[in-house]
Amino acid sequence: MSRNARTFVALSAAVLISGLATPSFAQRASQNPNGPEVTESSGGRASRGRGRQPRAAQAPTPEQVQAAAQGVLTATNTNCQITESKLLGQSASKESLYEVSCATGPGYLLLTSTPPQATDCLVLAASAEQTRARDPEADVGSQCTLPANDNAMAVFTAFAQEAGLKCTVDQGAVIGAKPGGAVVYEIGCAGVDGAQINKGASGWEVASCMELVSANSTCRFTTPAEQAATLKGWLAGSEAAACDVTQARYMGKNANGSFYEAVCNGAEGMIVRFDTAQAVQQVYACSVAQQVGGGCKLSSTEPNS
Repeated sequence: MSRNARTFVALSAAVLISGLATPSFAQRASQNPNGPEVTESSGGRASRGRGRQPRAAQAPTPEQVQAAAQGVLTATNTNCQITESKLLGQSASKESLYEVSCATGPGYLLLTSTPPQATDCLVLAASAEQTRARDPEADVGSQCTLPANDNAMAVFTAFAQEAGLKCTVDQGAVIGAKPGGAVVYEIGCAGVDGAQINKGASGWEVASCMELVSANSTCRFTTPAEQAATLKGWLAGSEAAACDVTQARYMGKNANGSFYEAVCNGAEGMIVRFDTAQAVQQVYACSVAQQVGGGCKLSSTEPNS
């Protein structure tokens, strides 16, 4: 079992920002129903300035909103080139809530709390989805609403490419967080094995769904048939290319490479060792592979009838 497969955990964080009301930037002092009160001085004139109403507070300019939002991004070490920013509201304690969209990646909700907070729009949406699944009437707090932040599939596709997945992404989701806070994404690939990915301190970390299944985990977006198709593709051009793979199993790895079991339609199954580039290094028929990782588990040593 790989280290990545062991350390993935389920998302359990609740929505971080809630209960913020839309601000009233043009609040006015309450009016005296009888008009401004006028008092007389010894000279008989009304005292200047008395009864005047306070000026309405001015709404911040777009430039001021973006500058404030950028301040939160900087304070939280959040990488985002702002393409749009919006002031969403202000709490009773005068903490302001902003939403920003970014040139690449997810957008954020930004709160001018102490310390400031930046919350990924995809994480907020995933938490809201989980909360509503438990209680459709639950208050899920503030959510991202800018049209540019309705971009989940684009973000999943970009992250998958950055992580080195060579597939057509057809599904994706935020599924959890690792200790330390790194967000974990499940990526579904059209017709082949998917993966769970997260961005670590030294780059993207990837755990294939075949690895995760071997660690008693699950992938929602990958089927056994897609995993079999993946292994069959890796066998192309090798001495094992004739195997029409119907089932695939990741067995583990050692200093010599990684090991997979294949069930072959109408033929004896096998265990195959691959190098780090997924090239076939050695093939063991199930009938002689008892000493290789405990032998074959998916099929007998006889050809399928």
